[in-house]
Amino acid sequence: MAGQMAGQPIFILREGSQRTKGREAQSNNIMAAKAVAEAVRTTLGPKGMDKMLVDSLGDVVITNDGATILKEMDIEHPAAKMIVEVAKTQDDEVGDGTTTAAVIAGELLKKAEELIEQDVHPTIIASGYRLASEKAGEILQTLSKKITINDEDILLSIAGTAMTGKGAEATKDVLSRIAVSAIKSIVDADGQNKVDMDNISVEKKVGARIEDSELITGMIIDKERVHSNMPKKVPNAKIALINTAIELKETEVDAEISITSPEQLQSFLDQEEKMIRGIVDKIVASGANVVFCQKGIDDMAQHFLAKSGIFAVRRVKKSDMQKLARATGGRLITNVDEIIATDLGKAEMVEEKKVGGDEMTFVTGCDNPKAVSILLRGGTEHVIDNIERALHDALRVVGVAIEDEKLVAGGGSPEVELALRLYEYAATLSGREQLAVKAFSEALEIIPRTLAENAGLDPIDKLMELRSHHEKGAKTAGLNVYTGDVIDMWETGVVEPLRVKTQAINAASESAVMILRIDDIIASTRAPAGPSAEDMVPNMPPGMGGMGME
Repeated sequence: MAGQMAGQPIFILREGSQRTKGREAQSNNIMAAKAVAEAVRTTLGPKGMDKMLVDSLGDVVITNDGATILKEMDIEHPAAKMIVEVAKTQDDEVGDGTTTAAVIAGELLKKAEELIEQDVHPTIIASGYRLASEKAGEILQTLSKKITINDEDILLSIAGTAMTGKGAEATKDVLSRIAVSAIKSIVDADGQNKVDMDNISVEKKVGARIEDSELITGMIIDKERVHSNMPKKVPNAKIALINTAIELKETEVDAEISITSPEQLQSFLDQEEKMIRGIVDKIVASGANVVFCQKGIDDMAQHFLAKSGIFAVRRVKKSDMQKLARATGGRLITNVDEIIATDLGKAEMVEEKKVGGDEMTFVTGCDNPKAVSILLRGGTEHVIDNIERALHDALRVVGVAIEDEKLVAGGGSPEVELALRLYEYAATLSGREQLAVKAFSEALEIIPRTLAENAGLDPIDKLMELRSHHEKGAKTAGLNVYTGDVIDMWETGVVEPLRVKTQAINAASESAVMILRIDDIIASTRAPAGPSAEDMVPNMPPGMGGMGME
């Protein structure tokens, strides 16, 4: 980039910087964003296929989850990164619909590109898209139906819809039940339902079948008891949650003890033992028969605890300690001297079990636990990882449904309805925004179209069939990808939370608008690399650089 002054060029940008302007910049960005959307498009819907991603270390991830795919793909292009952000935001906000969001964003840009070629200015397209996305939000509200936390069947359907197509179909019923029960037990109903996913911990263990996964009304701690003489099973457990070490404290001041005779040494050791026994006695006196300690437990203390028949676990993670407190109703104790019976948590059973070759501690049968655990089983690591992602989506979606208490039908039905209604809305606008709103309405049809394509059906036929149903007033008509029929999605239980759709459309349209408004890309070059090994080592024969690493 240079200005001309008296025949002398003036360089403003560093040498080697690249600059792309105008139409070329736009089409580059749109092309990159479309490519990303295209990459995840085949995963959409129950019949979508999975992707295998291999990173630089050779680790393999097999997944159907849009956000996971885009995150693992390591994308370089700046505009393409914005589409990744759309999927990431969708994942953080709702947990499901990540592929939908990315695909809609790509399609909005594709339609915009067609308009730009017809000489519609990008800012007009941007303002049309904004109008359309606001209107879409209003229309979706009218399509939604209310539910409550007690509509168990509907909640199971939501969980099932979220997991369909993610490799969990065969065990959908088991996992849906687990997801719904887990979320229901951790809801904080304080005027308004709040669901904090941190109160559900998922432990994965290879071995057994996926159906053997279970929900523990309490906690699973991936630790074993500290001493083999401790009981393996403690029924009717009273649990002390201690977050300091059970050992003698070092003195704060530097002090020296001079011991001159064996008797003195013996009395010193006896005194030490007596102090530790004192600590353990206090724990016993409180009525505790299980101890979870966040820090270490001294060998001597282990011996006394085992003698008193107390089950103890040490070095429990801080987050697990907090969940244990929520699950058992206990309090975290910082000072053992002040431990009293009311600080203890309760559980029907604390036991050590061997799961998949590892010893784990199960705290079960807590009454009304506000934190729960899910133990996932599966044949191999990759199977379990895939199931975990599907379960995560199901948990999030059930949580969102309970928080918002609003649902819409799935199976492409809201998109077809929106496309119809936005088309009508476009006709009420004057000016060129009308074209943009129309483009927006057409872009939404990419979802039912892709569902049909991925199921091996004719997309054009199915789209026509869907449209005609919706024009006749069947607002919840969607595509059954297994039979190829257009049926009522509410009746079949294909439902999703309203927030999945509103968030996907908002995020997609905002990022599409952002990419459209860019007309100049200035990319500065990377910093020059440091000196090579050959420059660093004097008198080295050429070709020997790299210190034998070649």
